Amino acid sequence: MYKHLFFDLDHTLWDFDRNSAESLTELFETFNLAQLGIPSSEEFSRHFITINKKLWADFDRNLIEHTYIRQHRFPLVFQSLGVDESAVHADLNAEYLRLLPRKAHLLESAREILDYLKGRYTMHIITNGFAEIQAIKLDSSEIAHYFTHVITSETANAKKPNPLVFQYAMEISGTSTAESIMIGDNYEADILGAKGVGLDTIFYNPQGMLVDDQPTYDIRHWKELMAIL
Repeated sequence: MYKHLFFDLDHTLWDFDRNSAESLTELFETFNLAQLGIPSSEEFSRHFITINKKLWADFDRNLIEHTYIRQHRFPLVFQSLGVDESAVHADLNAEYLRLLPRKAHLLESAREILDYLKGRYTMHIITNGFAEIQAIKLDSSEIAHYFTHVITSETANAKKPNPLVFQYAMEISGTSTAESIMIGDNYEADILGAKGVGLDTIFYNPQGMLVDDQPTYDIRHWKELMAIL
């Protein structure tokens, strides 16, 4: 039934939380953040992940731009931790962007599923992430070769859940909604966005989130995909 599979990257295939936590631990030690009053790398990471997730959700809703995320996430993290130190914010962000995409951890069974699907389907990525950062992630985790096209918000001049990004992805891939399916973890951006243009969807939903508008398929673990595709 399907010929083309469109995957989200972060939190879907690439283990953003684990890779980010490793990067933040290195930052904590390199910049000696304990001396600034941050109690632990775990606390630093916890605050960062919460704030970063909120900023990316605002970005998906067109409330802020990419540059706002880069400029404000570390100041907001320090503020939430009660630390008044601005001199290191820019350096922290630059080093984070250098470290993070070079981490290689994928979510459990993601590579196994990609091996299973390779040759059966033509696979692509649709991501709202920074183009240059996502390219390094794909290379570092050694999964770039699985995908024919990597569609970013920059190349499409639109971002999920905007229907234009999905329409652009199908156009450059030479496919249609009938032959394609979107796979992702973000209910609003990936699932509702794709449904808005008539695509079938697979919601990668390890936490068992309850939703009103059901996807075509709802899976908790990647291995469940083998029964669908």
